[in-house]
Amino acid sequence: MLERQNYTAHEALVRAARAKPQLWRLGIGLVVVYLIAFALSSVVLPILAALFPGTWLSGMADGSTPGAMLVLLGGFGFITLGVALSARLLQDRAFFSVIGQPRPLVRQFLRVSLYLLGLGIVLSLLPPYEMGAPMQPNLPFGTWLSLLPFSLLVVLIQTSAEEILFRGYIQQSLAARFKSPLIWLVAPSAVFALGHFLPNEAGDNAVLIALWAGVFGCLMADLTARAGTLGPAIAVHFFNNVTALLLFASPSSLHGLALYLQPFDMSDTEALRPWLAVDFAMMLVTWLAARLAIRR
Repeated sequence: MLERQNYTAHEALVRAARAKPQLWRLGIGLVVVYLIAFALSSVVLPILAALFPGTWLSGMADGSTPGAMLVLLGGFGFITLGVALSARLLQDRAFFSVIGQPRPLVRQFLRVSLYLLGLGIVLSLLPPYEMGAPMQPNLPFGTWLSLLPFSLLVVLIQTSAEEILFRGYIQQSLAARFKSPLIWLVAPSAVFALGHFLPNEAGDNAVLIALWAGVFGCLMADLTARAGTLGPAIAVHFFNNVTALLLFASPSSLHGLALYLQPFDMSDTEALRPWLAVDFAMMLVTWLAARLAIRR
């Protein structure tokens, strides 16, 4: 079934990787990405700590303060730098061959964002549904609003970096070596899911959350293959993480920039699983909305 999908646009992203499709290049490239991200983080964090001493450092372990979240999410930009360098050194590829040509990428990103914004407005006008205890206030509204431009920027950096790594570099490198979408679409998504497997925080919900991430990865891979750029996947991922990190965050971790906190933690099976069902449904709806946006 996957073979019959309209993935011809994906060739524009894969073409540059076909000249050097060896899997050892991908393996070494991922090591390079990790080393660059680790090295730059090790240099930048002490500098920031010296320039801006304060309590924000105590939140670095779980993202519980605004300063910590800005640093943690902004640090994902080092992954993007690592991908750009790895693609150039090991595959002789320009960065735009990984993300797609700038003009269609920006056009698709904005178009999908407009559709998702409209979807969000429609959903906000629907009658409220009872899903347990109400959300708990986190940041004061004035503080949240003053931080919002910076918060949106670092979420965009974080979501773009993840899409560039998984739906860009890894997916394209596998597609250059293997014809079947079952490999280049599913394998990066499985790794993406593994990165979201957090048994210490999520307890018995860890498998379901990782499954959600894996399905999300497959849908974003599908969008990328249909669009020929990372624009739509970045847009969907951005809107998802804005909701999860800036509006209604989990009290378990990564809530330093959120306006509200969910009234339960990630390990609460009774309270969280109804919300996971809603999240699965919303994921499918946003994917369909993005598909509609790139077809028009």
